[in-house]
Amino acid sequence: MDSQLLSVLLLLLLGASGLWGQGPGPGGPSEEPQKEEVPEEDGILVLSHRTLGLALQEHPALLVEFYAPWCGHCKALAPEYIKAAALLAAESAKTRLAKVDGPSEPELTKEFAVTEYPTLKFFRDGNRTNPEEYTGPREAEGIAEWLRRRVGSSTTRLEDEEGAQALIDAQDVVVIGFFQDEDVATFLALAQDALDMTFGLTDRPQLFQKFGLTKDTVVLFKKFDEGRADFPVDEELGLDQGDLSRFLLTHSMHLVTEFNSQTSPKIFAARILNHLLLFINQTLAVHQELLAGFREAAPPFRGQVLFVVVDVGADNNHVLQYFGLKAEEAPTLRFINMETTKKYMPADQGLVTAASVTAFCHSVLNGKVKPYLLSQEVPPDWDQRPVKTLVGKNFEQVAFDETKNVFIKFYAPWCTHCKEMAPTWEALAEKYRDHEDIVIAELDATANELEAFAVQGFPTLKYFPAGQGRKVIEYKSARDLETFSKFLDNGGKLPEEEPIEEPSAPFPETIANSTTDLKEEL
Repeated sequence: MDSQLLSVLLLLLLGASGLWGQGPGPGGPSEEPQKEEVPEEDGILVLSHRTLGLALQEHPALLVEFYAPWCGHCKALAPEYIKAAALLAAESAKTRLAKVDGPSEPELTKEFAVTEYPTLKFFRDGNRTNPEEYTGPREAEGIAEWLRRRVGSSTTRLEDEEGAQALIDAQDVVVIGFFQDEDVATFLALAQDALDMTFGLTDRPQLFQKFGLTKDTVVLFKKFDEGRADFPVDEELGLDQGDLSRFLLTHSMHLVTEFNSQTSPKIFAARILNHLLLFINQTLAVHQELLAGFREAAPPFRGQVLFVVVDVGADNNHVLQYFGLKAEEAPTLRFINMETTKKYMPADQGLVTAASVTAFCHSVLNGKVKPYLLSQEVPPDWDQRPVKTLVGKNFEQVAFDETKNVFIKFYAPWCTHCKEMAPTWEALAEKYRDHEDIVIAELDATANELEAFAVQGFPTLKYFPAGQGRKVIEYKSARDLETFSKFLDNGGKLPEEEPIEEPSAPFPETIANSTTDLKEEL
């Protein structure tokens, strides 16, 4: 063989073996593929359809927020979410927080059935198929505590009297489960979510004896009112989580609660539909003297009526406005049913005493008092602009005019979606201003109440066609000028029922989602 040919073959063999650093030969070692990194922003993992699986593998406890960049509630949550991540990181907690841009990741929103923003889901041990819906608060400490109680223990195990007494003394409200049977799992499940209470658990006979118990009982200890409330476990049916939850919410509250930013979340979480509010000026001694009678009337109504004090001298103008009151009208009483939002006032605005408070409550509960409706005064120029201004007092006259097709926007002044839609509504009114049979109008539903129906979300759009029968059609399609025009031109319906498309505000601000009406006002 030619010497030159041998040299070429030798070079080829050496190159194939990788001896000259030319890379691995056949069957040699290969470089590992580079592992994809999950990006972070402010301590929050930023996930996509490519990185969610990796995050689930790396983090056994993962809370994921599905958000939309345009969503006002998401923007409000963002700083609290970042703070919660920092709190957990400072504790070296195993839990991580993450987020997914929902509109940019349609595969993930479909997989996890995300229909509104923000939606938060909690993943355990890499389980992708059954995440837990986040049901906790929207502030940093509440988010962190919700996660702590799922990753760690939600209760303190009590072994002796000293430990039990120390736990009771440590907080204003402490709940201890005394169990010798099999209801512990239900108790522990409830303790995971009752974040504003401290929980203990025991099966020690000496502790049963210490607190005078002979059967399984959940005891709420508190440093106010009667000091203690017992919830005996039904020996046949066992412990019902719903019943226990209602009991704890009811008895963990003061008989009379002063309204402020700290107490308002608990007031609405109590699930007591009837609220009695006493409006007073706490700086006036003569007003403070009324509190004794108000408190005296409260015990018989525990669990049925929530007694609340509103200080008109504090920053509570929004509450006064909601009830149509002025500060100088205090002291006065108002009663509201949170389900129907119907409001009541006593016929006799005399002195507030235990007897008068009791009589007023019984009158409302027994249906002897008619609700009152709020209305602003009709503006002199209500019909001078393209968008007509309606209030409670002229609504019936305009909306149910048999000669007009009336399209009304029910809004709240603070509603972001309403503000975004305002220019389009003005343009619609301008376009149809010369159509004598079409009226475009708006009504502030936070300052005006209607007997015909209650407005439950903002913005709400309703069409009142001309003719007899007081017909009402709720508009639920896209909020743009073109679709509005098609709706009006087709007599209150869209051609072939066009699908809903609301790119600027897919999820209307409702009482449940954005705490409108009284919850938002308070």
